Amino acid sequence: MSADDAARTSADDAARVSADVAGRMSADDADGAARRSANLPDSGSVPTGGKRPGTLRGVGVGPGDPELVTVKAARLIGAADVVAYYSARHGRSIARSIAEPYFRDGQRYEPLVYPVTTETTDHPGGYEAAITEFYDASAERLAGHLSAGRDVVVICAGDPMFYGSYMYLHERLAHRFPAEVVPGVTSISAATAVLGRPLVERDEVLTVLPGTLSPDELTRRLADTDAAAVLKLGRTFPQVRAAFADAGRLDDAWYVERATTRTGRELPLAEVDPDGVPYFSLAVLTSPTGAAVAAGVDAAPGTDTPTDKSDRAEAAVAVEAAVPTEAPTGGVTVVGLGPAGTRWLTPETSQALREAEHLVGYGPYVDRVPHRPGQHRHTSGNQVEIDRARHALELALGGARVAVVSSGDPGVFAMATAVLEAATSDQRFDAVPVRVLPGLTAAQAAASRIGAPLGHDFAVLSLSDRLKPWAVIEQRLAGAAAADLVLALYNPASASRRWQVEAARKVLLRHRAAGTPVVIARDVGRPGERITVVPLADLDPSDVDMRCLLIVGSSTTRADRRADGSTVVWTPRTYPG
Repeated sequence: MSADDAARTSADDAARVSADVAGRMSADDADGAARRSANLPDSGSVPTGGKRPGTLRGVGVGPGDPELVTVKAARLIGAADVVAYYSARHGRSIARSIAEPYFRDGQRYEPLVYPVTTETTDHPGGYEAAITEFYDASAERLAGHLSAGRDVVVICAGDPMFYGSYMYLHERLAHRFPAEVVPGVTSISAATAVLGRPLVERDEVLTVLPGTLSPDELTRRLADTDAAAVLKLGRTFPQVRAAFADAGRLDDAWYVERATTRTGRELPLAEVDPDGVPYFSLAVLTSPTGAAVAAGVDAAPGTDTPTDKSDRAEAAVAVEAAVPTEAPTGGVTVVGLGPAGTRWLTPETSQALREAEHLVGYGPYVDRVPHRPGQHRHTSGNQVEIDRARHALELALGGARVAVVSSGDPGVFAMATAVLEAATSDQRFDAVPVRVLPGLTAAQAAASRIGAPLGHDFAVLSLSDRLKPWAVIEQRLAGAAAADLVLALYNPASASRRWQVEAARKVLLRHRAAGTPVVIARDVGRPGERITVVPLADLDPSDVDMRCLLIVGSSTTRADRRADGSTVVWTPRTYPG
């Protein structure tokens, strides 16, 4: 909010509140302020002789409406000898524009002008050094007043200890002078007030995020919470909006700008034009419980509300109809987490994980899902798929919402088959709903890292002989190789299976040229990711383990070197002849 915006806030109302607050000031406060204002030495002078030091106060002045300044904040602002406030180089200060109705004649003002905001700096130590130097100098300016016995109020928009710059003065001065922090109404409270929506209810979790986080981190945290507020928009708005979309939460999010001021506005986040979004705006995910109820009554802020008894009665009926009267039916949802990371998690899967009361799965896969209060986790080893599936179905039979997690896609060498096998082999589970949500497969992820090796017909095989004999694997390898299909080979090796890669190489060489490109994709999407390309004849089994996936090209697959030195592997969509 600019100073001009704040100046348009009702001056008469603010003056009335100021007068009312002044009437509540104690006689000691008023007399003390008058005595101090009558004899103020110059800003730089620090008298000696054991004079009582002044008190430093960090005072929150709320989100924008001067009437939301607390009674205590207004009293202290009016009684202070010195009022300090932050501003950019243009000189305008949001905090000052809010607090100005409570100023009095005879006070001193200390504008603390940031040396850098959105622009770059030529400071030899960069931004961090420039801003640290600024806070050090600002603290010493105020220390001069405090040492001279003057009470100093540092006014801050919102709350001084909530992403507020006052805290940097407090940590430099509070151990040297008496200090007090006066809380203020935050922008989050103001935003939900103007939206008319509850922020969180019951056991819901609220997450507060700065828009300056990385897009992946924003997406992960938004996907894992019930309610959220993202601050510090401005130039970060495009990435924040994209994070809401990637987390599957965009349709539930609201945008609030300059809350509680005459120029404020609020609208669905998806409808916001990114041009002109100010820094002092925020994106909000309000209570999902409240949103579900509101969807049956009035989903948009600013619309008419019931004004007479009959209208209120109709609204009450609508709310009652919107709230389920019976406990939700349990069910099992089998989800794919993708190879790694929330950026490859689908919005539909994120929602299923949020709604699940129980998570069931192989331990390392369950560990990938962020913890949620009240959600129960049931982990087990990698070779008890049917036991896991039955456990999930038993939980659902009792009315629980259960998510069974798999890496990649749950229908590709994963838990969807085990759940359906258990569900169809026991009549007790006939009525338990089972749904399967897709996930990004390891083959797709690996292929994307190197180009487009799966650009034509391909086959997917597992080299694990735990659930099928090697003779069957060898027969299928030979058949796919003879058909000139690109091959994506899962589970190529493990600690106890080290010979299959070499055996598979020998089978493939009967049908493929020695120079056929083979992609070894290890830990795709994870910190240790490594993608290498070798000729089929040079495939070394010692380079392959269970964390790898192999892609073996067809007769038409090419490995080309690009001008930047990178290698791309791709299979043409046309076929010779």
